[in-house]
Amino acid sequence: MTRTLTTLPSSRIPGRALRACAVCTIFALAPALDAQDTTSPTFPAAVAPAIPIDSAIPISIDEAIQLANRNSPQTIAARGTERSNRAAVRSAYGALLPSLSVNMGAVRQFPAGQSTRTNSSGETILLPSQPWSYSNGLSFNMTLFDGGQSLYDIRTARANTVAGEATGIAAQFAVALNVSQQFYNALAARESEAAARQQLALAEQQLRYSATRVRAGVATKSDSLRSLIQVGTAQLALLTAQTNLRSANAALTRLVGSDRPVTAAVADTAQPPLDAIVLDTAALSRLAESGPAVRQAQSAYDAARITRRAARAPYLPTITAGYSRSGGGQSIFGFTNDPYSYGGSFRLGLSYPIFDQFAREERVVRAGVAEDNASAALRDARLAARELLVQNIDLLRTAQERARVQQISVLAAEEDLRVQQQRYTAGASTLLDVLTSQNQLSQAQTALIQARFDARVARARLESLIGQRLAPAAR
Repeated sequence: MTRTLTTLPSSRIPGRALRACAVCTIFALAPALDAQDTTSPTFPAAVAPAIPIDSAIPISIDEAIQLANRNSPQTIAARGTERSNRAAVRSAYGALLPSLSVNMGAVRQFPAGQSTRTNSSGETILLPSQPWSYSNGLSFNMTLFDGGQSLYDIRTARANTVAGEATGIAAQFAVALNVSQQFYNALAARESEAAARQQLALAEQQLRYSATRVRAGVATKSDSLRSLIQVGTAQLALLTAQTNLRSANAALTRLVGSDRPVTAAVADTAQPPLDAIVLDTAALSRLAESGPAVRQAQSAYDAARITRRAARAPYLPTITAGYSRSGGGQSIFGFTNDPYSYGGSFRLGLSYPIFDQFAREERVVRAGVAEDNASAALRDARLAARELLVQNIDLLRTAQERARVQQISVLAAEEDLRVQQQRYTAGASTLLDVLTSQNQLSQAQTALIQARFDARVARARLESLIGQRLAPAAR
């Protein structure tokens, strides 16, 4: 029996249904094997037409990562946070400038009546009835001193911008890691499908050999039945591989945000070969110390430290200044010949909260706690980077060696199967030897696919940790 990869999505087809289908196929075709006048054996129906493979579009891993970073909700939210933080920086700088406001108004009297006015000669004259009166004004206000709160606000906004950019970079590499894992999952599923097709072709070939020997009277019916069981097992393995491939393609399509199904391109030359990567632990350690996760934690700590300093600004007084000028009359906003009578004022103010129910003390304590938490998170991020570096380097090296060993094992298993088939044809070995060799080849292929998958995922995790691609010439 073949073994499926534990890291790949499992088939949703019930095991009892598969076994029942295989048993029914065997019993239905057993009489055909008894017929000695047939020229060729009868094979079970092909599996592929029953569940057609989706017409997915092959894409490279670079294209998948690019699409995911453009469409992922995580990266979109990170870019939105960066825009908001940049707007906060502009607003913080704007707080250093005076505020300017213009006002205009109109009032209607009920009931309308006549009014009087004294002219330059001292005579009182009666003005025509005018129920409407108008006014306009201009005012400036500015904070001259606020205990450094405005400057702290600028530094805090800039620190939050840096932290947001670091968060955005970390989000991009997190998305890239998820896409890479699913891309390699689809690639492993495609490799498993190819191995299952090869297994089915070998089983069908062996069934023809067995049927020929049974007709020649040099083998028993048991050989044909065992070969038929092997064909059914290979068909079920192919069915499982196709189901896993469709599931992996669907998951990859969702991650990249594509409206059409996509799959991993088999010939993806963007990545260096697994055996071409030479790992330098010292160089990788330096890169991990400044990786996306560490930079994100460092930026958050810097922002928390500035916020703690800004929390002490309310202990100092606030000095404000303002100027206003306004006028009113019956001229429509002063645009006619009737002039307004204007007046202005200049104001200076000082505010110092002596007691605010310990609100300032609470803000200072909260800011200090946030700084302590950010400091602990930064220390943990650095330690986590070292831990993940050691783990993934070992995983990559082990997987590289496993892939190298399994490649040799697959070649040896293929040669062993070829020899056993020749010996079986010549009558020098039994069918059990051939079936054992076929199972060993299937197990070696599965182990090779698993080793390649583990090595690719370990490489993707290392790249996400250090924030750049692993190149053959580097390290």
